[in-house]
Amino acid sequence: MTSTEREANRHNDIHDADLGLRIPSRYRHDWALFADWCLAADRRSIPAAPDTLALFLHEHPAAVATQRRRLSAINAVHTGHGYPAPGRTETVRRHLDTTRVQRLDRIGRLLVQRAVELPTAGWSSGLFGRRDALLLVLAATGMSFTDLTRLRRRDLRLDGDVLVATTRAGERFRLAPDPETGDNPAVSIYRRWAEIQTFLDQHPGTHLLRHHLTDPTVIIADPLDAEQGRQPLLCPIDRWGHLPHAQSMTPQSVSALVRAHLSGRAPVRKVVSVPSQDDSDTWDEPEIELDPAYYDRGTAARHRDHEALENLTDVFDEIEARTDALLQDLMGVLERL
Repeated sequence: MTSTEREANRHNDIHDADLGLRIPSRYRHDWALFADWCLAADRRSIPAAPDTLALFLHEHPAAVATQRRRLSAINAVHTGHGYPAPGRTETVRRHLDTTRVQRLDRIGRLLVQRAVELPTAGWSSGLFGRRDALLLVLAATGMSFTDLTRLRRRDLRLDGDVLVATTRAGERFRLAPDPETGDNPAVSIYRRWAEIQTFLDQHPGTHLLRHHLTDPTVIIADPLDAEQGRQPLLCPIDRWGHLPHAQSMTPQSVSALVRAHLSGRAPVRKVVSVPSQDDSDTWDEPEIELDPAYYDRGTAARHRDHEALENLTDVFDEIEARTDALLQDLMGVLERL
């Protein structure tokens, strides 16, 4: 596009006086429809939350092509003013692609089934099982792997029997109970992993965590403070069971784990027996029998060394005197040059 064409486009732009926005003319009609609806519904049009846009599409049914055009207009206005595009979220995509919805729902049910089957106790199988279970139920929502790794502990909360996850972009995922059975495994799965993180808040390190997973104790969870709330929700775990609180999993590792669980090729963590705390906290010092002549030999060796090294002081003094003489001779040679 030439500079003349760009200038012509700027002259054709429509200004939203109420919000101080510059709206390209080709988006004027679709943006006005969205902005008017937001005003009537008492919702913000910019930056618009993903669920606001999803509700707008639901209340304004139209052909897929028309809905895509509306999304393009709303996304363009947002990105043109420095805001993330609300139409590029899973919540909105589900309203436009029924085939995608069916496929994700089928995969989601399988992921939840795999999550329920994972171990929750034992070292270190219970540790990996609890984390992977939460990872799988969150992936079952259709949340992108990148958004999943950006979740912080404060981004998940319980609303009654519904688990609510909010991404950094403000997209909200609600994991509700099964409408037929009323069960919601996501709630218990989340609580088990939150228990691990709470335990580590109170007892950093893996020594006591091993015993907790083998013989669980009651954990009283206090409200998260600011630092704890900012910690990553899903952390990598090394083979020794260490969890770095400040480090998040990568999208690549999450993707690999989800695919491994879906294919049935996830690594199997063996349960390692852990000695009881009474056994591990006590240690009997072994008795050491010394040779009866041990001290006599040591005393004799010290006397012998004292006699052998007694004349070393005189030797060192003689070496120092010779060094000073050589230095004086060298200085004399240098002065005559």
